[in-house]
Amino acid sequence: MPGDAVDTAALQRWLRTFAASVAEQRDHLTALDAAIGDADHGANMHRGMSAVVAALDTAPATDPAALFKQAGMTLVKSVGGASGPLYGTLFLRMAPATGGAASLDPETFAKALRAGLEGVVARGKAELGDKTMVDALAPALDALDAALAAGEPLADALRAASAAADEGRDATVPLVARKGRASYLGERSAGHQDPGATSTALLVAAAATGLVEQDDSS
Repeated sequence: MPGDAVDTAALQRWLRTFAASVAEQRDHLTALDAAIGDADHGANMHRGMSAVVAALDTAPATDPAALFKQAGMTLVKSVGGASGPLYGTLFLRMAPATGGAASLDPETFAKALRAGLEGVVARGKAELGDKTMVDALAPALDALDAALAAGEPLADALRAASAAADEGRDATVPLVARKGRASYLGERSAGHQDPGATSTALLVAAAATGLVEQDDSS
């Protein structure tokens, strides 16, 4: 559907929406991380996304691939811990998957996100069920692909993806962490929501609102 094409302006809106969500949820993300990590996920993600927004303000990218590369490099350079490399890899892997297009149809956007997920899995050596951001991102992309394959418009497909990400986030609570700092706690990591999966759910929710904002108002 032509109206579902995602251009650079929409992608910038997505990143700005995510940055705003991270700022709003910074203390919550840090509290989650304090229970099973280094208590810095909220601060790190806020610093990184603030840097991404600053880069958008000073040198806005002109196409999706350049935007993803800019966001990825900014996150890698500005965020400490595991968040920078993982989120940075997500966006850096999305860049070439766009094929250099000026705007992305829903399937190409989904394909780019899938490439990003594959990058995160390769970088973090994490699988579904390891209590990481993969537990929110993988089901979100499965839901996105399924909705698009069923012919649903992008707005509905992204809402389905966001719901799946939220379910994946919530499903991390009983899990025992097998990767990252939380894995050092062993069984004691169970009963706590994973901060990475939580910020990832915010990323997908931001896509469901930021990417289709103009379509919904038309």
